[in-house]
Amino acid sequence: MMGVIGRACAGLALALAVAFAAPAVAQAGGKPDPQNTLYLDTAYGRVVIALRPDLAPKHAERLKTLTREGFYNGVPFHRVIPGFMAQTGDGQYGNGTGGSKYADLPAEFSNVPFERGIVGMARAASPNSANSQFFIMFDEASSLNGQYTVVGEVVSGMEYVDKIKKGSAANNGTVSNPDRIVKMQVAADAK
Repeated sequence: MMGVIGRACAGLALALAVAFAAPAVAQAGGKPDPQNTLYLDTAYGRVVIALRPDLAPKHAERLKTLTREGFYNGVPFHRVIPGFMAQTGDGQYGNGTGGSKYADLPAEFSNVPFERGIVGMARAASPNSANSQFFIMFDEASSLNGQYTVVGEVVSGMEYVDKIKKGSAANNGTVSNPDRIVKMQVAADAK
């Protein structure tokens, strides 16, 4: 039998698990925090991304900084693998080999699983090499769990992500004549 303290600890553990699993984008009334929400406009429609500064404060800040600088406007979805993910964010070269003028970021791994709609930071072989590139999951990929930084999640517009032109797994998802980010804005700055 579980004693009073055991039940209290179990209840506290459950409350903490729920609190840390939920996005930190809600303000009073459950409305998204415009300072931590990105509008990613595609040719198909707007994708709304809730950033997770509670999980990855440095990565969330980097995405907001680059967005405010206009870095992502016109950047291609250079690597798109059906059933896996759509990668973008190389505003330097547009082919997946570039980054930004800022230094790479240290990993901010979490226990949040890579499922449909999760936004993760792309990186090279080093866990501490994320810079500007990010990807949006089409489906679950548990092999990424704890290996890549979760920086946010799509809260609306996944139907537009699904329409992004795809490459093939055979060519590592490289897309010829790729779709591009039309414009990306922090919601607080949107006009």
